[in-house]
Amino acid sequence: MPKMKTHKGTAKRVKVTGSGKLMVRWMNPKRNKRSHEKKIQLIRRNRLAHSTVARTLGKNLPYTKAAR
Repeated sequence: MPKMKTHKGTAKRVKVTGSGKLMVRWMNPKRNKRSHEKKIQLIRRNRLAHSTVARTLGKNLPYTKAAR
């Protein structure tokens, strides 16, 4: 059976933690540019992907802990 390919777009946008959870960035951070500074700080941080989204992202990254 051939090797599975990693989806390179997902690999560039998602970080896998040591425990196998997926960290994703907030979408469209420049849209809230004029908001409060605290809100901008929250948007710049990574956050854990929701479990339903993580399942789909894990299929795109076959050789990580997230895929299992």
